[in-house]
Formats: sequence, structure tokens, C-alpha cells
Amino acid sequence: MSAEEPAQGAPPPPGDDQGAEPPEGPQTEEEGADAEKKTDQPQPAWAARRDLASHTPRTMGFGDGSQVGGGIFGGTNHGIGGGTFYGDVLQRTEIIYQFDAPSALRASGAIAPSALAGLAACFVPGRDDFEALADRLRDEHVLILSGPYYSGRRTAALMLLHRIGAAPVRAMNRDTTPEQLTAGLKGGEPDGVRTGHVLCDLVTAAGRPLREADLLAAREELGEDAYLVITTGPAALLEDVPVVEWRTPAPRDVLAGHLKALLDGEERVPELLALPAAATFLERHHQPREAAEFARLLAGCADGTAGTADTARLDGFSLLALESQVQEWFEDDGTVLHLREKAFLVALAAFDEGPYALTAELGDLLYAALERTESRLHPAVPVFGTHIGKRLQLARAHRFEAEEPTEWGPVQQVKAAFRDERTPLVLLREIWTGHPSARPALVQWLRQLAGDGRPFVRTRAASTVAVFAHTDLPSAMALIVEPWASSRLYRHRSVAVGALTLAHVLGTPHVPRILDAWCESEESSLRWVAIRAHGMIGPERPVRALAALRTAARHEAGRPEPDPELTGQLAESVELLLLSPAGEEVIAELVRTVHDDRPAADLALGGFLGACRRVEQDERHGLPSMLARYARASAAGSPEASGVAGLWRTALGDRGHTRDALDVLRLWVLSAEHGSGAEWALAALLPVLVTTEPEYRRISHLLRTMPGEDGAGPPLVAARLLTVLPRS
Repeated sequence: MSAEEPAQGAPPPPGDDQGAEPPEGPQTEEEGADAEKKTDQPQPAWAARRDLASHTPRTMGFGDGSQVGGGIFGGTNHGIGGGTFYGDVLQRTEIIYQFDAPSALRASGAIAPSALAGLAACFVPGRDDFEALADRLRDEHVLILSGPYYSGRRTAALMLLHRIGAAPVRAMNRDTTPEQLTAGLKGGEPDGVRTGHVLCDLVTAAGRPLREADLLAAREELGEDAYLVITTGPAALLEDVPVVEWRTPAPRDVLAGHLKALLDGEERVPELLALPAAATFLERHHQPREAAEFARLLAGCADGTAGTADTARLDGFSLLALESQVQEWFEDDGTVLHLREKAFLVALAAFDEGPYALTAELGDLLYAALERTESRLHPAVPVFGTHIGKRLQLARAHRFEAEEPTEWGPVQQVKAAFRDERTPLVLLREIWTGHPSARPALVQWLRQLAGDGRPFVRTRAASTVAVFAHTDLPSAMALIVEPWASSRLYRHRSVAVGALTLAHVLGTPHVPRILDAWCESEESSLRWVAIRAHGMIGPERPVRALAALRTAARHEAGRPEPDPELTGQLAESVELLLLSPAGEEVIAELVRTVHDDRPAADLALGGFLGACRRVEQDERHGLPSMLARYARASAAGSPEASGVAGLWRTALGDRGHTRDALDVLRLWVLSAEHGSGAEWALAALLPVLVTTEPEYRRISHLLRTMPGEDGAGPPLVAARLLTVLPRS
């Protein structure tokens, strides 16, 4: 490898826009730039905000005023590394819960009778036919239980052997392969004493499935007084062997069973299950081992001596259990989760509640990047893999059908989502801070997502980076956000805007400070990102956002060669603020500053007229949003109505904006042809706009001469509206 060649798997330097496949055939640099320019056009700010609101994950709540609280992030930044971090790094006392270890870590040997008796005291069958399964084991001597990991399969296997009276019960080495099955077996003890064997998570591989012949050999080795129960995961390879599907018992039943055993009775169980902490825990679809551990904490409250610390442990248990599960997924050595399934988990965290097929497709894209990081070889991605049901079992997720919004309208999709809505945030935080060696592959993957043609994919790339930024702001900025913001490609800049916006929604500190600094940058791409992002995050701080945009407008106007594209972006950001829930405050601020200077006037009037072009629900003949806002404010006697009218009069009388203002007013009149609501609102507004003879002549001329749709004559509504104009 030459000195100039970057290390394989390392992120490209900032500003490098590589990541998409190069086009086939010879192509000059000019031809490549022209082709890229044709396919990479700036998306209007309003459409970008619509996509962000439509596709942002459920845990972020962009556009509905909600924010993620401290339950997941707790206001704490983890894994700060590199760069300079400004702000508080909060400390917390962390409680570690040791759950039952995976069966992969268990050694061979006899299981103590006292341990079996303890399990029996709190065991809850996951099937109604548990006794029938025990009878089947007596008859067949070998039984295979298949089900999700950590679903209680091992406990069920031990209880089946316990139920038929097998003692002692021996745990076989987990590394036993199908062809080694008989080597670890032994027949019954003298005098007809039944012996039990349990083999958890049998290891199978391509070319080495568990076959019928293996079971027949095992039965022969066991004889008449020995029994074997084998547990397997969803991905085990089985060939012509009968399997019993083990269903996870309900967490409430497991919790109640353990409480009953711990308290030597069930008198207090209903009372404990009614506690708020227990109700919250049971809503989260926890595993049996987690329910067992929670029961031990909950039982400590039965004597009424629980203090504040105990209550805090109960309240925090669910989240810490989830964090422990996520850590297990990625600390696993590959015996439970293959690298491809780990990549799918990351993709599911990014695309939670998104279409399953898309999540699987992009998960394989990440798998290829991770595989290159691990082996430096070209990865082979299997075309056919684990069934959707088994894959989602491993992920503690579920599938469902729902509508997915698209630019053409909603479509029905098969989707996938984690059962616990906190999982995506916890998982993304863990993968970014707990496994930094994965960062080069993640950065490469996210760059590919940022260049995707699907708005949903680009939005989820932004939301993923927002979580990374909240967790480790300096690294996320240096590795991802700044290179995107400096990119020559609009689509990368747009994703940078989304990432900064959603990071701010999550409560990441200093995002406004970053944007303020970029507004005055010499780099036009950074100014572009900052201007648009101010429009996205501005509704919660409209006066400050408008002040920042005015400063940027004056900075741009004072440059030797002002960039007209950035001037347009400034107006679009004001448009977003006007159409936001903070619109009334924005209108008041625009009225106050519209006459300050030329940049302030162009900013206010350009944004106002852009907002006036928007219609509700983006319908072709919908009611103009600003007209509807005026009608509501006028009916309520709000000062907002006079503010809208004042901006209209200023726009119509401003030489730089008169033509645009008349074009917008013409659109409003045409919209009145399709609904009486627009006509009544215009009939209330137009008289307020006529306070001088020039204003009367301007508007009356428009109403008399404007053409209808498709070149038709003046619309009839124009003649009716003409009658409401007062002569000065």
C-alpha cells in the first residue's frame, strides 16, 4: 500500500464525497461533475422539514414538541474523545445487575439437586401442554426445544427432566457437536434410577446439521433409564428431526412465580405487582431472566422497609437491564449472533418502525463494511439468510403492517420495530462509544445512506448521527457532520442539517453556537447548512433565530459577490419559522424589523411571500396556510392579523418584491375558486390592504385583468372580490 493510499476501512478525510459506486465506462472529470450536478439538486427547505417530520424515529418526536427525557440519556455524555467538549459532563452512580450467564459459559457436570428444587419452586411453563411434553420425553427419551435466546429454554429443559424424576441431571459441554453427541451420554444408574442430560444451544454449522441418525444413536446410548433434552436457537440447522417450539412465558407470570417463591406465599404478590415500578417494568417485554432478577428487588419491598435507594434501583432496573442486553449482543463472540445479525441490529436501531426489507438490505450494506474492517477481505453477503421471524426473535423485535408516507402518498408496508422503544437509542449509544473499532465502518455506511435517493433513508441517517452527537459530540462532528456540511453535494449537506436539528431535539448542547459560528464562515457550504438549520430549530427560539438569520443576511449582503443561493436559503428559513407553531411571534418580529435596512427587508419579505405560497397539507387546491392563519387571527381579534396585513402592504409596495407579491395574491384568488373558505378570508383581508389610492389601483387592476387557470378568462371570484375593495 502506497503512502498516499488510505488504510482500508478508515473514514475518508473531511470533504471527501466518495462512497457511491463510480459510473461504468470512461468519463472525464467534467462529465462526471455535470452528471453529479444533474442528480444532486437542493431540496426545498419546506420539503426537507416535511421529510424530517414524517420519518424521524418515534423516540425523537421532531415536530410534535416532545423531546427525549433523561431516562435514556440522563443528560450524560459518554465516551468523550478527541476535540474540545464544552459543557457539563454529569456523573451518576451505576448499579450493575448480574443476570444468568448465557449457556455458552456453563461448564459440564452434574447440576445440584438444590438448584433444581429452587427452579421448580418458581417455574412457570410457557406452554399449556407442559405435562404432555414431559410424557413425550418419557416415551422418546430425547426431546429438542427450539426458541428465542434467553426465553427460558434451559430452565424448561431442566424442569422437564425434573418432572419425570431424572436425578442426577448432567449439563453437557456446550461445544458438543451433533457427531459428538453420544460421547457425552451415559445410561441410567443402577436400580433403575433415571439419569438426565441437558445440552444447551447445540452447535451446528453448514454441513454439520443435527440429523435423525444423531438422535437415533443418542437414544441407543441412553438406554431405558436415561433422558436427554437439547435446546437450540432460531438459527440452528436441523434435518428431519422433530422439534418442540418453546414459547416464552409472560413476564407477569414469571415475576409472580418468583415473588411467590421468595415470599413463601402469594398473599403479597398482587400488592407488589400493582406498584408503579412493577407496572412500568411489565410494559417493556422483558426476558424471564430479567423478570427473575427484578422479582428479587421487588421482594425486598414486601416488608415495607424499602428506602429511597431501593426505589431508585427499582425504577432504574428496566433501563439497566436493556443496556445489559445490548452489551451482551455486541460482546458476544459470534456463537449467538453472527456479525451479519449484529449489523442487522444496528440497522434496525437506525430504521426502527421502518420497512423490514429496507432494513435488511441496508443491514447487509453495513455487514459488508464491518466485514472489511475485521478481515480486510471482500465480504461475501449471503443472498438468502435467516427467516424474518427468527431474525426478529433474536432482536427482541416484532413485525407489523402499517402505512409508510411517501412523496406520492401513503403505501402499505411490512415493518419491523423493537418491542422496547428505548432500544434504538441505547443500542446506537453502545455501538458508538462501546465499540470504537466499528466507527470506520459506521462512518462509511452512513455516508452511503446520506447519498441514498429515499428520503426515509436519509432522514434515518441523520437521526442516527444525532444520537452519536448527543453521546460524543466532538467525534461525531469531526468524523461525520463536518465532512457532510463541507460537502459539495446538497444531499450530504441536507443530512448534516437533519443531524444537527435532531441532535438539538435530543438536548445536545451547543448546537446553536455551532450554527452561529458557521453563519459567518468563509465556506459557503457551512453557511448553507447553518442557515437552513436555524430555520429547523428556530421555532423554540424564534427571536434569536431571526436575529441570527438577519446577521447572516447582512454578512452575505456585505460580501463582494453575494451568493444568490444563500439569499434564497435565508428566505426559506424564515418561511419555515412563519409556518411553525411560533408563527405569531415570528410575524411580530418581522413587522418590528422589516424597515431596519435592506437585508432585513429582503429577508422578511422573501420569507413571508414564500410562506404565503404554501397550502395546507400540500394539497394542489388546498387553503393557503398564511391565509388560514390570518382568518383565524382575525376572528379571534389577535394582533397577528394586523401583522399579516402589514407585511402584505409592505411587500406590495416594495419595488423589489411587488411582482412576487402580486403573483402570490393571484394564487390566493385562484385558490378561492376551489373553496369558499379562501374566498371569505380574502374578502376580509383585501379591504385592509387598501389604505391609499395606489394600493387600490394595484389590487383592483390585478382582479380585473388576471387570467384564470390554464389560460381561461378572469375567474368569477375575482369580480366578487373586486366589490369589497374600498375606494380611498
